[in-house]
Amino acid sequence: MASSSSDATLSNELMKHFGDTPGCDELFIERCVDLCQTFTLTPLDLYFKWESIVISQNEMGKRYIDNTTASAIKAVIQSELTKATKSLKVEPGRRTRGALPIGMLGLGPRMNMKQSGVGLVDTAATPRSKFPIAQGVGKAGTSKITFECLDIEEVYQDKRNYKYMYEKISERSGALDERIDEIADLVRQHYGLVELGDPSTSTDKEVVVVGRITLDPEASSGSVKLNEASLYIESSRMMASGVRVPLKFIPNFKVRGGPKGQANVSLFPGAVVALKGKNGGGGWFSVFEVMALPPLLPSALPRETLKQESGETAFSMAIVCGPFTQDSDLLFKPWSALFKSLMTQKPGVLLLIGPFVDSNNEKIKTGDVDQIPSELFHTQFTENLHDFLETSPNSLVLIVPSVRDVISHHCVYPQSPLNASGLSGDSRLKLLPNPCRFSLNGITFAVTSVDVLFHLRKEQLVMRAEEVDSLEVEGQPPVTDAMASLSRHILQQRSFYPLFPSPLELSHEVNLDVSHLKHLDLCDEAGFAPDVLIMPSRLKHFSKIVDHTIAINPSFVSKSVSANVLYSGNGEGSILSRIRVDVGRFSE
Repeated sequence: MASSSSDATLSNELMKHFGDTPGCDELFIERCVDLCQTFTLTPLDLYFKWESIVISQNEMGKRYIDNTTASAIKAVIQSELTKATKSLKVEPGRRTRGALPIGMLGLGPRMNMKQSGVGLVDTAATPRSKFPIAQGVGKAGTSKITFECLDIEEVYQDKRNYKYMYEKISERSGALDERIDEIADLVRQHYGLVELGDPSTSTDKEVVVVGRITLDPEASSGSVKLNEASLYIESSRMMASGVRVPLKFIPNFKVRGGPKGQANVSLFPGAVVALKGKNGGGGWFSVFEVMALPPLLPSALPRETLKQESGETAFSMAIVCGPFTQDSDLLFKPWSALFKSLMTQKPGVLLLIGPFVDSNNEKIKTGDVDQIPSELFHTQFTENLHDFLETSPNSLVLIVPSVRDVISHHCVYPQSPLNASGLSGDSRLKLLPNPCRFSLNGITFAVTSVDVLFHLRKEQLVMRAEEVDSLEVEGQPPVTDAMASLSRHILQQRSFYPLFPSPLELSHEVNLDVSHLKHLDLCDEAGFAPDVLIMPSRLKHFSKIVDHTIAINPSFVSKSVSANVLYSGNGEGSILSRIRVDVGRFSE
């Protein structure tokens, strides 16, 4: 009885110190009781030991508890005991019993040790929730939706989790050249060309050249916007030694193979283009015709999926994008209101796109916060998602980060998945990179959290042109639809972010790592278009069929806007005809 009473007293004292910390539960308290009794420590002493780890240099920025925290505290205590034992001069044959080393009851020296799960920013640890549902995650059920994503396989994750700020000029130029050369091969095959020309070489005959649109080198260092007087084309080193050549478009130049009725050409820095014309020796390349890039192919469902009944392949999907709270607060009211609705609707797939804890939030920028970022994420998302999966055990949750996420350790684009291990261990919960491609029951999705639509809209230059061999596709938005045109740029350029360089005043929203442009490919070598392309933007929300893809701007939760996708399953007609998308406001 005395031992039981002592345990209860220790438990109560420990709860006073650790009870408000995220992840504190009965199992952790029981282990702490054992530590107190084993090493003759008071609960306050043990709490100080944990604090010493939290404020150590390597763990600054984290503050939560998980299933490794007790072991980390034990390691610190044992380390201090070992050091103290070595420093004590004990006479031969004399034993000291029950004596604690100097400093054992105090805060002790800072420990330069990497103990997982005891700090403030989640980089590798797994927070343990103090709510019962967190203990049973992964056991409630498994999703019946077939999910496939190469980007989250181990070999691909290693490539995604690259070191940034280590770029070499040779790697950057090599990545840029590779992109030009790949599209050049597509243009050559599509138009049946024997060879491509060099825009810097004087010729009497018209040639087709492929290169990247860029600004006048003298103007590119400032904030000058692309205009007809500053247009240059830069070919790859393999085709034209990487030379930049000025462009001059003749009056009434033509555009070949574009959408019927468009009658214009839209250019922007970084766009890879195919131009027909010649260099007459005047120091520039005269453009007679702009040749549209080869379109992506419509996707086809896998044979295994086609064998299934429509009821087996149908699913619903909710798309919610950050910021999840207003810029002026961290109350997350819009997200709380939407989450209540999601708990009722129980969509088969819940796609969350960052930023979750936004670095642009005024409270975060000024440090006016009551919780650290990892605690905010744990409270607002980790616990809520565990609740959602408990309520809807057959659902799937997908999480895509943003370069503006404070909780992400990888703030460049392309970006590795979140390392929020509190969400790991459940097969129904997938942490995806940014950008990413995946499929659900054979329906292919492409997702990015960077506002590429706004960046394109800001940088594009539109010029009138005459149409030649235009293409007409049924069910398309009017050619005057600006949002459809911006989405078509993404598809034609086959890149999640085709601009280079990114707009100077918006570059912090991208943090583009040029040497890893390959991770921004929108499609594989086969050239199949995604069925659904998701691009959150500050521009007006929309859902449109563009070529062979449904392009969606689901806007932001902070604007009280989200999107819902319903796939009716296998059946008659095209894939796109069986996908319904609703984008609109939700009530707070």
